[in-house]
Amino acid sequence: MTSQSQSLDDSDTINGNNNISNNVPVSEYEEKQRLPDLESNQPPHHEPGPPIEDDKYASQGRRDEEEEESGGHGDLTASTSRTATERHLSLELTPSNIQPPQSLAVELPFIFTLCMAQLLAQAGLGQCIAPLHIIGNSFGTQDAGQLSWMPAAYSLTVGTFILIAGRLGDLFGHKIIFVTGFCWYALWSLLAGVSVWSRSIIFFDVCRAFQGMGPAFAVPSAVAIIGRTYPPGRKKSMIFSMFGATAPGGFVVGAVFSSIFAELVWWPWAYFVMAMVCVLVAFAGTITIPATPGAVNLRSEAPLWKIIDAPGAAAGVTGLILVNFAWNQGPVVGWSTVYVYVLLIVGFLFLGLFGWIEVHSDFPLLPTKLFSGSLGFVLACVGLGWSSFGIWLLYLWQILEQIRGHSPLEASAQFSTAAVSGACAAFTTGLILGKVRPSMVMMMAMTAFTVGGILIATVPPHQIYWAQTFVAIVVMPWGMDMSFPAATIILSEALPKEHQGLAASLVNTVINYSISIGLGIAGTVQSQISPGTTEQELLKGCRSAFYVGIGLSGLGVAVAALFVLDENRRHVKERRRGGE
Repeated sequence: MTSQSQSLDDSDTINGNNNISNNVPVSEYEEKQRLPDLESNQPPHHEPGPPIEDDKYASQGRRDEEEEESGGHGDLTASTSRTATERHLSLELTPSNIQPPQSLAVELPFIFTLCMAQLLAQAGLGQCIAPLHIIGNSFGTQDAGQLSWMPAAYSLTVGTFILIAGRLGDLFGHKIIFVTGFCWYALWSLLAGVSVWSRSIIFFDVCRAFQGMGPAFAVPSAVAIIGRTYPPGRKKSMIFSMFGATAPGGFVVGAVFSSIFAELVWWPWAYFVMAMVCVLVAFAGTITIPATPGAVNLRSEAPLWKIIDAPGAAAGVTGLILVNFAWNQGPVVGWSTVYVYVLLIVGFLFLGLFGWIEVHSDFPLLPTKLFSGSLGFVLACVGLGWSSFGIWLLYLWQILEQIRGHSPLEASAQFSTAAVSGACAAFTTGLILGKVRPSMVMMMAMTAFTVGGILIATVPPHQIYWAQTFVAIVVMPWGMDMSFPAATIILSEALPKEHQGLAASLVNTVINYSISIGLGIAGTVQSQISPGTTEQELLKGCRSAFYVGIGLSGLGVAVAALFVLDENRRHVKERRRGGE
């Protein structure tokens, strides 16, 4: 990943792998990412108290030694720091690790099945955006605010419920959560298609929201399985890059097939076919994915609701939904509507309550330590960049279809180059992550987001496709497919194997929730500046939304620059310490 943390490739101390001796020096970068070390069998020295029975306190290094002595199958014990700044979840991992596939014939179906989670998650977004106006016509609306809810409702639940999906996978096993997620995805894809007979766009939006819960459970489970199966190194980086490369390809696949069905058959068939595919993937998952033991500490006297952090989950999910709903409903009914403000305020209150619960919880969903140092920079960059991408994506399709008059299928064909560009970006990221610092990778990704936004924001309405539009479609996937694999690998290697679900859920929560929030902000700006339907008014409204996206990605560039400076500072400090 970085020059000052090259030992991530040489030592599995952080991930709990025991194949290599723990005598390898640990860099300052690794040390900062590591969960707090605690004394064995004693409460922390800074908080005196009576011995706690059945709790086994050990440092990360001690856990590695115990695991090595038992041949890699010893119990990974847990510890809970009692201070507000060091509280974190550390569950006991069932004494068996996921072994990498031993043959290519087994490994290829395994990786393919896991990559289908990311591909179909993005296909679910593409299948709605491409035929957006055809679907709107079937429900009798072309209102921009109501149409924006179709993709926003999906991204809302994908981003929100990923928050708890990672914890459930860590506790009960990622395989069962993966399969359950695809079964749920299939059910609500079917109901989304059936909703055409209701003639209610609200019911369709509700189905889209429940549909998004499927990939919310499947995607972090797939990422966590990869993280627990492969040790740090080039192969793991390339597999994560392959996983990320399916994102633009998945969107194009969803857009193309939904456009074909919408133009030549009937748009609900896109959802019926999605349901069939999800059932097939769920079945494939039961066959190709090995057993993934959960991390439930059976010796713990804590009730299950406490281990799951039910109060924190309820407060966090409620707050995220209310804030997101208010941002996306404001452009539809107007920000002067009282309940929009009320829901927004109540949502922020719930998020404040969530923060308080996490600080005081023995088993927090989001340990506060994760948001310090490099991980905080990484998540901030991902959120800002992907929020600008969501805006760019939706309003580019508006220009292609509403202003240039292309059919959904023609627009999908023009967008197909994104799949190739995204694949190149993802594999390039996999190759350079071990040689280039994460901060530089994030800087390049944020720059791609910004350049792609500027190219489309300034495009003449009827300019030839091969000028700015083509270039923007080639550039923007580099932002997507450099930031996602990089962030996933950084968090995966910063957390032990029993917390791979947490690592996956954090990245995907930030990505999908930021897309939905970004669409709400852009929709608000568009409705205030140019709510009309003429070509000139549509162009003005789209450009105002693009400017919002440029502002968000530009802020991402600034955060990435701070990340670069911070990483350089720590690198210089580490070199001085090594010289001493």
